[in-house]
Amino acid sequence: MSENYHIPVLLKESVDALHINPNGVYIDITFGGGGHSALILSQLRKGKLIAVDQDAEAEKNADNFKKSLKSTQNFQFIRSNFKYLQNFLLYYQIEQVDGILADLGVSSHQFDTAERGFSYRFEGPADMRMNKESQYSAADILNTASEDDLNKIFREYAEVNNFRKLTKLIIDYRKSQKINSLTDLKTAIHQAVPKNSEYKYWAKIFQALRIEVNQEIDVLKELLLQSPNLLKKGGRFAVLTYHSLEDRPVKNFFKTGNFDGVAHKDLYGNLICPFRLSETVKPSENEVKINSRAASAKLRVAEKL
Repeated sequence: MSENYHIPVLLKESVDALHINPNGVYIDITFGGGGHSALILSQLRKGKLIAVDQDAEAEKNADNFKKSLKSTQNFQFIRSNFKYLQNFLLYYQIEQVDGILADLGVSSHQFDTAERGFSYRFEGPADMRMNKESQYSAADILNTASEDDLNKIFREYAEVNNFRKLTKLIIDYRKSQKINSLTDLKTAIHQAVPKNSEYKYWAKIFQALRIEVNQEIDVLKELLLQSPNLLKKGGRFAVLTYHSLEDRPVKNFFKTGNFDGVAHKDLYGNLICPFRLSETVKPSENEVKINSRAASAKLRVAEKL
C-alpha cells in the first residue's frame, strides 16, 4: 500500500467477505493506495485481480505497486470511472468475476491534500474532482448552477433545513464575484452556518458539492445495476459505505434488487432479487479510535444467486 494513504477501514473483514478463490478473478474498483488489492493478491495463485480508479494519483500508485510484485501477470490496472466496468470487462474478454470490492467515498489522502479542495479544514481551490480531467469542478457548479439545481443539491445531498437560504447567499455573492476558492465559499455562506455546529455543517455542504461534482450516487447506482451480470453465481460483492446516501441504495439493491427497497415476488411467491444480503459489518470500537474514517463506515456483503 502507498505510504501516502491510510490503512483502509475494515481491511481484513472486507477482503475475507469475498471468500477468495485462489484461482478466481476479482475486481477492486477503488484502488486508491492499493491496500485492498495487496491483500487480495496475497491470496491468489493462478487468479487475477483487476484494479480500477479514476484518480491520476492512484494510477501512479498502481505503477509503483506493480514494481513491488514478483509478477504482474495476475494484476491489471484500469484508469477509469467504475461505471464503465462492464465495458472494460468485455474489452478484456472477461465474462464474469468471482468478487467485487468497493470502498466508496473519498480517501483520507484526498481529504488531506489541500489543493484537491475536498476538506473544509484547508484553504484551496473549490475543486473536489476525483478525476482532475473531469469537466466540472465545485467552482463551476457554485458559479453557474441554477437556483433550483442548487436547492436540490443542498436539500438532497447535504440534507440541511436551510438550503434555500444557503442557495440565495451563493447566488447573491456570485453577482459581484466568482466563487473560486474554499475561502470564497465560506465567505459567501457564513450567514447560513449555525453556531456551535459549524464543522458538522461544513462537512454536509462539502459532501453535497463533492457528490454533485462526481455524480457519486448516479455512478454507484449504475455499478449496482451492472453487478448481477458481472458476477458469477455465488460471487460476492463487498461494499464499504460512509453515509446514508451511499448506504441506502446499496442496502435496498442487495435486499430487493431495486433502489426503492420494495420487495417484488414472482407467481410462486419467490423474491425477485439477484442477490442475497449475507452480512453487515461495522468497525470495532478499537478501529474507530485509531482510524477516524471508520466512525461512520459500514460494510455490506451480498452473494449472487
